[in-house]
Amino acid sequence: MTNTEAGVAATGTGVRSRPRGVLPALCATQITSWGIVYYAFPVLLPRLTADTGWSVDAATAAFSLALLVSAVAGIPVGRILDRRGPRAVMTAGSVLGTLALLVMAAAPNLAAFCVGWLLAGVAMAATFYPPAFAALTRWWGPDRVRALTIVTLAGGLASTVFAPLTAALAERLSWRATYVVLAVILAAVTIPAHALALRAPWPAAPPPPPASDHTPIPRSRPFLLLAAAFTLSSFAMYAVVMGLIPLLTERGADATTAAWALGLGGAGQSFGRTLYSGLAARTSVTVRTVTLITLGAATTAALALIPGPMPLLVVLAVLAGVVRGNLTLLQATAVTDRWGTTDYGRLSAILGAPAHLAAALAPWAGAALAAPLGGYPHLFAALAAFSLVAALLAAAASAAGREERAMANGRSY
Repeated sequence: MTNTEAGVAATGTGVRSRPRGVLPALCATQITSWGIVYYAFPVLLPRLTADTGWSVDAATAAFSLALLVSAVAGIPVGRILDRRGPRAVMTAGSVLGTLALLVMAAAPNLAAFCVGWLLAGVAMAATFYPPAFAALTRWWGPDRVRALTIVTLAGGLASTVFAPLTAALAERLSWRATYVVLAVILAAVTIPAHALALRAPWPAAPPPPPASDHTPIPRSRPFLLLAAAFTLSSFAMYAVVMGLIPLLTERGADATTAAWALGLGGAGQSFGRTLYSGLAARTSVTVRTVTLITLGAATTAALALIPGPMPLLVVLAVLAGVVRGNLTLLQATAVTDRWGTTDYGRLSAILGAPAHLAAALAPWAGAALAAPLGGYPHLFAALAAFSLVAALLAAAASAAGREERAMANGRSY
């Protein structure tokens, strides 16, 4: 199915539609949205808790709540994207994200802070990678990997740009004033970009695959196993991102050095994404899925086991970012590589929902488990083990897919 679609554009007619301005706009908005709504939080967390007296666990739980909301909201957002396109969804998400930051900045108590993060969760579902990927998959058709790579290359710079910027602002301003400044930047960049650049007509979806008596894709064994693999992998990946600063701080880094390490990891993500197109051209979907998840386990294990020196730990953080960058594109293309582009928004949202839930729980769970496990190095060792299990599940998903195709062709292996 995918090979056939390689010659058909997103419109389903063989005519490609690539609106001008979409790629640069999405590059700018992904950097800004991820950098401000997501990556600013771990940088501001120590100052936030010191100023308010809220516990780290409680503040991190509010952030995790936003990710939970994002995972749930992503499914209806995906359906809307399939039918109507990204303009209204992403513009409204930018407005809501700005409002969420202002609510957080003004929050007089933890409950109000949580309300801000609830709003931010809906904004994430409407502005982060999934809606951008749905737009590019439909508009770019068979050239979607190139477009996805360009946008994720830019998005990978989010922490590189905004982690140090947030740290610099927080040195001069309170965490509340820092969030206000970031809200202004978010509004100025993302609202007009989404409203003006995404105005092109939304192409018709490609025709669905021929009807069959097989189990619906979201309930099939390959889909469920792949979802389980991405869930464990995402949990480990996001726990590593949020745990990197406390891991390095535990090992003697100051807050600025740890923030720079997180930012350089973002640069590693961007570099890693330049490699994905070549990797996709030279490997099967099974090989690259299992390999990349296993490499995620290896870099996490290295951060767990190697105590220093600090420059080496920074290098490991960059290597972890390289793998993370590839994993983002791996998940972005998982549906199209296996089931084509029909209903991409819906299927991607369903496939990604448990992974997003795991990512939502990861910051809170990581912070909560670090002390009982004996510190962040032990936490990272456990996360490496989770990634290895994820690699095994990915291999099982591919085997189930081969078996399903063989049965469909009247054969068995």
